[in-house]
Amino acid sequence: MDSLTQAALGAAIGEATLGKKIGYKGAILGAVVATIPDLDVALYLFYDKLEMLSIHRGISHSIFFSIIGGLLLAYLLQRIKWFKEISFQRLFIFTWVALFTHMLLDAFTAYGTQLFLPFFDTRVSFDSVNVVDPVYTIPLLIGLIGSLFVFKKKPSRAIYNQIGIVVSSIYLLLTLVNKSQVENHFQTVLAAQSIDYNSLLSMPVGVANINWYGVAKTNNGLYLQKYSILQKEQLPFEYFPINEHLLDDVYPELVHIMKWFSKGFYTVEKEGDRLLFYNLQVDMRGVVNTNNGKAPTMGYFVLKKKEDGSFEFSSGTHVNN
Repeated sequence: MDSLTQAALGAAIGEATLGKKIGYKGAILGAVVATIPDLDVALYLFYDKLEMLSIHRGISHSIFFSIIGGLLLAYLLQRIKWFKEISFQRLFIFTWVALFTHMLLDAFTAYGTQLFLPFFDTRVSFDSVNVVDPVYTIPLLIGLIGSLFVFKKKPSRAIYNQIGIVVSSIYLLLTLVNKSQVENHFQTVLAAQSIDYNSLLSMPVGVANINWYGVAKTNNGLYLQKYSILQKEQLPFEYFPINEHLLDDVYPELVHIMKWFSKGFYTVEKEGDRLLFYNLQVDMRGVVNTNNGKAPTMGYFVLKKKEDGSFEFSSGTHVNN
């Protein structure tokens, strides 16, 4: 999720666990701790774009990190005078929950997180909420404002923050229910059109879980359809060949990374001396018209063979013509 949402969730957790003892400092600390996993973006200074595909939302977004990081932060916090009266157990619960909910929230998005590192590199993604969704964030902020400012002198101040957490959490769970209904729609339409597919991906776009894309993968291509739960008109499927053969000359390690990152939902096109790799698992901004026809989405990775036989890796974005 976006940084504001992660900070808001962390602040809400800090207020809920530490607010009674240290007041507004709990919310501030929660916002800080909850954003720590995203500090992995600083590694872009030391690693190239290809390496960062597995590093970003990697070990810093794992359950292992939440436990070790939580213990370390709790140990350090207890040595600061503001937190000396708070037990180590409470500080650990606070730091672990703030870290773990960050990675769990990210797992609801398409990019996903490698929750089980360093043991498994599986990218866990529920694909049920957009990276930026105010419908989730706003209840958290309203609850926080109520507890920290509007009703801060009332004995019942904590209840407003708790309500914000409950409402936002219910919305997050409802996105999973909505996703199930959306996938039922795609499955029904695919069956009606006699499209035989191996796997199905559904992805929300925009806010409030209203607009979705469905991607059905066959042996040789992908079928894409946009769907809105508020619109009765059914849009047609767009078909794009995978063109697996275009990757035959690319060295296996690079192909493995690209397929792992896309979870198998990708297409490849040749443009001059470049290969364009479209990752539908992460980038789903809809079909675009290009100079060479249509592309399944706006963003793509570029694989360009160099004179020494290795490949230059970069990225680009189409402009819709």
